[in-house]
Amino acid sequence: MEKTGIQNLGGSPALPPPPSDIPAEVKPERVDTAKRAMISRPEFGRTGNRIQLESNHFKVSVNSPDEIFYQYSVLISYKDRTAVENKVIGRKIMDKLYDMYSSELAGKRFAYDGEKALFTVGPLPWNKQEFTVVLEESIAKREIPSREGSPVEPGKRSRRSFYSKSYIVEINFATKIPLKSVLLALNGSETEKAQDALRVLDIILRQQAAKRNCLLVRQSFFHDDIRMFTDIGGGVSACRGLHSSFRPTHGGLSLNIDVSTTMILTPGPVIDFLRVNLGIQNARNIDWLKAKKMLRNMRVMTTHSNREFKIKGLSEKPCNDLYFTLNGKPGDGTHGEVQPEEITVYEYFRRHRNLELTTSAYFPCLDVGKPGKPNYLPLELCSLVSLQRYTKALSSVQRASLVEKSRQMPLERKKVLTESMGKYRYDQDPLLSACGISIEKQLTKFPGRVLNAPMLKVGNGEDCIPCDGRWNFNSKRLVKTISIERWLVVNFSADCDMSRLSEALIKCGRKKGINIEPAYVLIEEERQYRRANPWVRVDKMFDQIKAKLPKPPPYPQLIVCVLPEKKNSSIYGPWKRKFLIDLGISTQCVSPPRNFNDQYLTNVILKINSKLGGINSLLAIEAASRVPVIKDTPTMILGMDVSHGSTGRSDVPSIAAVVGSHTWPLISRYRAAVRIQASKVEMIESLFKPSPNGVDDAGIIRELLNEFENTNRCMPSQIIVFRDGVSESQFNQVLNYELDQIIKAYQYRSGGNVPKFTVIVAQKNHHTKLFEAGSSNKNVPPGTVVDTNIVHPTNFDFYMCSHAGRIGTSRPAHYHVLVDEIGFSADDLQNLVHSLSYVYQRSTTAISIVAPIYYAHLTAAQVGKMMKFDESTDTSSTGYGSHSSGGSVPDHEQPRLHKNIAGSMFFC
Repeated sequence: MEKTGIQNLGGSPALPPPPSDIPAEVKPERVDTAKRAMISRPEFGRTGNRIQLESNHFKVSVNSPDEIFYQYSVLISYKDRTAVENKVIGRKIMDKLYDMYSSELAGKRFAYDGEKALFTVGPLPWNKQEFTVVLEESIAKREIPSREGSPVEPGKRSRRSFYSKSYIVEINFATKIPLKSVLLALNGSETEKAQDALRVLDIILRQQAAKRNCLLVRQSFFHDDIRMFTDIGGGVSACRGLHSSFRPTHGGLSLNIDVSTTMILTPGPVIDFLRVNLGIQNARNIDWLKAKKMLRNMRVMTTHSNREFKIKGLSEKPCNDLYFTLNGKPGDGTHGEVQPEEITVYEYFRRHRNLELTTSAYFPCLDVGKPGKPNYLPLELCSLVSLQRYTKALSSVQRASLVEKSRQMPLERKKVLTESMGKYRYDQDPLLSACGISIEKQLTKFPGRVLNAPMLKVGNGEDCIPCDGRWNFNSKRLVKTISIERWLVVNFSADCDMSRLSEALIKCGRKKGINIEPAYVLIEEERQYRRANPWVRVDKMFDQIKAKLPKPPPYPQLIVCVLPEKKNSSIYGPWKRKFLIDLGISTQCVSPPRNFNDQYLTNVILKINSKLGGINSLLAIEAASRVPVIKDTPTMILGMDVSHGSTGRSDVPSIAAVVGSHTWPLISRYRAAVRIQASKVEMIESLFKPSPNGVDDAGIIRELLNEFENTNRCMPSQIIVFRDGVSESQFNQVLNYELDQIIKAYQYRSGGNVPKFTVIVAQKNHHTKLFEAGSSNKNVPPGTVVDTNIVHPTNFDFYMCSHAGRIGTSRPAHYHVLVDEIGFSADDLQNLVHSLSYVYQRSTTAISIVAPIYYAHLTAAQVGKMMKFDESTDTSSTGYGSHSSGGSVPDHEQPRLHKNIAGSMFFC
């Protein structure tokens, strides 16, 4: 493979070399690595064209700021002092407590968090008290269902049984939380109680939703309303609800309301769920091993008794062959003694409940009992309870359906949000009213700015000006191209004409300036292996490749692999592992449509050129070495991300990926370093490894620093870190763990020197939306930036929508600047972030987040697929060993990219 160094090929403009006056050892001032705090906003940005915006923040006024929240600890237990863990029961108990003991509470309403804390406005009459609360519930003892289509006969309706249960509630005073602390924080005064006060306000909103019997998911709530359910296949529905949270902003306290979606099990008969989930037409074809795994812990409601149960498992035998002992009634025997009876579940429901089972007589029963004490229910008498969260990973088909069916254009979303403010009347809650809180009913309006799109350079020194976040390579050539002399195409049973595909790629590549010779060979997968294990199929395909290469076989520069599926092909991971880790050969996987066009082919060519060391386009200021702040000082840009396994899979390790720029003063070329680490751990553990212990691994950062020094003949004296995927509660860990590890790796490599750092966290998983003011149904234009009104009152943060949203409502990226030792102005930093959305080599559009983060995400995802193993496989047989959260991953299990690939942009 050719090196990625800068060259002047095919008439492309000569790219600027590093300035020669930079010494090999730059010695910046040493910085203190003690515990750091986030910086405050130095100034506001000014560049760009003004635009009037609206956001889904609703202004909050606090008319009684001197009120104080009193926090009390709550312990709910049964009469034997065993703690009550169920949150639903806990809320019922606390509601009942207020009804029973309102006078003892001095009539004060309280907000209960569902666990161990309640809050009042002002104090209760006492500091410690214990209450006994009695809950009375009823269940249907028997229900005689009517025949299909006929009414229930008179006298045959269900009889109900009432029972009561006593609980003990202990309440103890804990602390005071002044509401004024929020207002002090808004004015820039740091107060420890501000976050506590905001949490109390959010708990009040959650309690409102709980009283409406909503499903609560953090600060989002979902109604049991079939109009809010959207079937996405596989027995799963998208349930639309609302997110609500109080936010301190530059414009004052606001209530952030947004449309939110969670996945739930589609309510209905269990048998129907199994059929659609397993993808079968006839229930007799159900795979009961898969069904048992899928159904565990789901909640069902019985149609004959209207009672709710949790599924613990399935019976070993079918309903008509599953016996249990039914205790008889006095008088059944000859002398009045009780006569037990051995009876099947099927016969019991037929004879004793007058229910003729039809569809499930030959199916296993649901076990809803306790360990060692099973309780069996026929499948056809059970339906899934509504509002049960589905937390497993969605299939590609489900994800596509979710995206398609959950889109809302800006005007529709604005309408839903404003109507919800009128419908739910949040500020009429007794506790919020007691605080004098009032909330405006219209979206917040404020000015924003639209940054100009950066000019790009393409081949032959031509300028390319993006329009609405897009550009194209029609009649244009790439900046730097790689000649492809040895390549081949393989086809894993896809319906594709390989000859036509290869000819089209050659033609398209030559138009873009890439000299592509005819492919060595076109290889179809042998028919007998098409149903084999994916790893076997890849090995057999490699055998075919070896047999058809010239002798001795020089490995090809590139293999184009045609996959049979467009998304999540089982071949992809094994294929990438074979060629990127074992053999060191670049590959491009495709799944072309039957009639591929020039745009499709161009996208494939862009990826291939980047992987082989070429450059597709550059920023004009980058090509001229005029990037502000970066142009005069050796600068490295890092993008960091961690990818986690599927929800609930604690045995699958997380993948940490970091990409680093290495060809200063360019900011478009990156190398990736990747490590696996303990499952679900967000902080990157392998940034620095001071003692390799005989293992060839010096840590991620030293690997990237080596590449930078080898390319530029000096170490970077400035490092810009973009970190993805962390919440605000983890910012201190980024500053005081990850940044420390980066500094130690640099010092280890440089002999004690320390560069200057700018650390920026980018968030996409938030609930702030931007809209153009007025009746426009378009998304905000690309380049829209906001650093006033809805941002943090003191911290250095801003929202940027760098991409052109064409479907649904765009979500801006939220950038938080944690450290800025380099000393960017607000305008320079925002323009750099905007520009980094235009250097993404895989496409001809501005992307929604800076390219280094996107590359890190792609790297982690791709390596995760290489390491993926089947969910039914025991971890001991995978080569990972046993992993658990908080543990460590042995060095010998780390993925090692082949040396021919490691320095390339293989992730493109």
